[in-house]
Amino acid sequence: MSSPLIEKTPTDWRADVMQRRIRRRYRAERRFKLLGLAAVLMSAGFLVFLLATMLANGIGGFSRTEIKLPVDFPRAGLTLDATRLAGPGADLALAGAGIQGATDGAAIAAFGKDGGRLISDGAWLSVRSAVKADPALLRGLATIAVPASDSIDIAAKGEGSPEAEAQVAKLKAAGVLTTGFNLSFLQEADSTDPTMVGIWGALKGSIYTMIVTLLLAFPIGVLSALYLEEYAPQNRWTDLIEVSINNLAAVPSIIFGLLGLAVFLNTFHLPRSAAIVGGLTLALMTMPVIVIAGRNAIKSVPPSIRDAALAVGASPVQVVFHHVLPLALPGILTGTIIGMARALGETAPLLMIGMRAFIASPPERLTDPATVLPVQIFLWSDQVNRGFVEKTSAAIIVLLVFLLAMNGVAIYLRNKFETRW
Repeated sequence: MSSPLIEKTPTDWRADVMQRRIRRRYRAERRFKLLGLAAVLMSAGFLVFLLATMLANGIGGFSRTEIKLPVDFPRAGLTLDATRLAGPGADLALAGAGIQGATDGAAIAAFGKDGGRLISDGAWLSVRSAVKADPALLRGLATIAVPASDSIDIAAKGEGSPEAEAQVAKLKAAGVLTTGFNLSFLQEADSTDPTMVGIWGALKGSIYTMIVTLLLAFPIGVLSALYLEEYAPQNRWTDLIEVSINNLAAVPSIIFGLLGLAVFLNTFHLPRSAAIVGGLTLALMTMPVIVIAGRNAIKSVPPSIRDAALAVGASPVQVVFHHVLPLALPGILTGTIIGMARALGETAPLLMIGMRAFIASPPERLTDPATVLPVQIFLWSDQVNRGFVEKTSAAIIVLLVFLLAMNGVAIYLRNKFETRW
């Protein structure tokens, strides 16, 4: 028995009920768009506020106030033989010459009994550098630009006490006070004097640490991903390895610091606070991220690529390294960017292996004592001296620039190897 045909009535889109439904749908769509736009604008606003705050607080860290100090070397009574400054023993000859006392005496002679408070504690280092560069200065009166004290430097930037601002006005009236770009901040290492500190020691330590991390984590992580995805048999052991890698990617970073302390320092007795130990520790933390990203990138390569390569006579190894890996490389580099960016900003694991030491000179080798930018920022933020506040923000700016530069190179390489299907 055939069922009767049911005649369907066409929808009347002009009816009031349908028009109300359409208007509600459009209103809901507009609300969703506005909420999405508000979320984007709010995120951008927070980012702009963060960057503006860092720039406002840290821009002063890239400038330094200097005082033109007249030094009468013949009257200073330096125990120094000018002929020794031309040889390799110049630093040794200058070390015991009494330049620090001569610098303090010159400040008192030029600016009165409080002159010693106007110049930085490390002002004599500028005098020593000037004498080393031009020994002819020892023959007479020389005017050398030396860094001002912390209070004068802050007052010259408009944030000091009334007494310091009055001293700044006097020095400006005398024409001996200048404020310019602080090149030593980018060339020197840490110091106890905020007017003499530099970021180069921590920046160089970060570069060394990141190089060690990349050289270890990237090849090992990529090869592990290739093996697990292309060659490893599917059994309980590979399942266990996969679960372990996923768990390692979520382990708190300080656990890797404890692992580095136990293995690299206490077992293998590698040098404490060295860039190579920091790189090894961060490589352990970064490797699971690269493995997971690598496996996902390899999975995304179409099977037809493998089939076509095998069909023209390529061996399984050639298929992997000549076809699959180049096509998966953009995704692998994306995971590497994420892992390296996380490693660059880590502090806790490096504190566990002793990279919070006071490093007065930049490291020359991977085994030399070193610190990194996040640890240096942490140490400066804990100082009570006001001069370290702007130096902390300036160091954060340097860290952000370093991070952007490192990610920019990685993104360029990713886009270069990217293939659009």
